[in-house]
Amino acid sequence: MRRLIYALGHRYSLHASDLPGKPDIVFRSRRKVVLVHGCFWDGHDCPRGARPPKQNADYWSAKIARNKTRDAVTAAQLTQMGWASLVVWECEIRDKDELARRLRNFLGDSRAAVDKPKNERAERDAVIGERGKPNIAHNGKERLDDEQCGDKRGNEADCYHPGIVEA
Repeated sequence: MRRLIYALGHRYSLHASDLPGKPDIVFRSRRKVVLVHGCFWDGHDCPRGARPPKQNADYWSAKIARNKTRDAVTAAQLTQMGWASLVVWECEIRDKDELARRLRNFLGDSRAAVDKPKNERAERDAVIGERGKPNIAHNGKERLDDEQCGDKRGNEADCYHPGIVEA
């Protein structure tokens, strides 16, 4: 699920201890959280979650009931604090297309999609020089042409000067 969210262009935090219930995935700038619930442990009504425990049934039934109550209280606290929450059940993670649709509806457009440059070639040319060589060295220093450098070795790739750093 985290890979899917990342592929959709969203960035997130995990298990924010300052929020009620320590939500699994947190989008602070959007004030949204995703709560991932286990079908059995959190009492989902799917086939796996609806099956009753065989061993120590009284204990586990009470435990699952407490988990459901706790989850409802957590969701209410988050809503009261102004956070939107999306509950994703363990059984829903298998259908990646449907999960992606739900996440897109919940989260909206990613900043990466919104901030995408209109002229991708212009952005590429800002990083890649006319001759296909990067304008910036791996250490952040600007690459100089032979004319700018004054270096007569003729090897443009070696023309990095410590005094010139990209701002």
